[in-house]
Amino acid sequence: MAYPRRHPFLTLCLLLVLAAAADALHFYLDTNEKRCFIEELPSDTVVEGHYRALEWSETEQKYVENPNLGILVEVDELETGHNVVKTRGPSDGRFTFTSHDSGDHSICLSSNYGTSWFTNTHIRLYLDIVVGSTKPDVEHDRTHVSELSQKLRDLNMKLEDIRREQQYQREREAAFRDLSEATNARAVWYTLAQIAVLIATCAWQLRHLRRFFEERKMH
Repeated sequence: MAYPRRHPFLTLCLLLVLAAAADALHFYLDTNEKRCFIEELPSDTVVEGHYRALEWSETEQKYVENPNLGILVEVDELETGHNVVKTRGPSDGRFTFTSHDSGDHSICLSSNYGTSWFTNTHIRLYLDIVVGSTKPDVEHDRTHVSELSQKLRDLNMKLEDIRREQQYQREREAAFRDLSEATNARAVWYTLAQIAVLIATCAWQLRHLRRFFEERKMH
């Protein structure tokens, strides 16, 4: 069984929708051929990819693993042209990147064979891409926890200041209440004293008037 002949410069662009899920596919590569996939990603999104390449063996008439086979992975932001990933890996490998800006990203894979010895090399490539799943960033988590701890300490300090201010206000209210009660008590005693003086004055005047009339009667 002979391998079917394909155009050596054919480039296939597919749109993959991989929202927090995995989607596996396989395709074929010839020597010096590159296959690209367009993936629309939001900003700060982590993408993991796993690929596995098998080489066509004319002797065995099937695809087999070749430890000398390598795969070149390139990821570019289409809008800015910024190269996010460019790495060479073994025939079975992984790649991970984080999108810095939202928009379309080109994920391209090709064989790293570049000599004339492998001009008739045919490759079956399995690709599995996962969007939004990655190992936790421990350092980022520690930094986030430290920031939260600092914010909690600042909040506790502010609460302590508020408690001291409330205590001070309560003490001022108590002092003002005591002063008000003392002032009211003095006002009551002053009023009672005025009433006593008024009563004493009235009694003295009545007594004086009675003596005056009694003296006039006697004359």
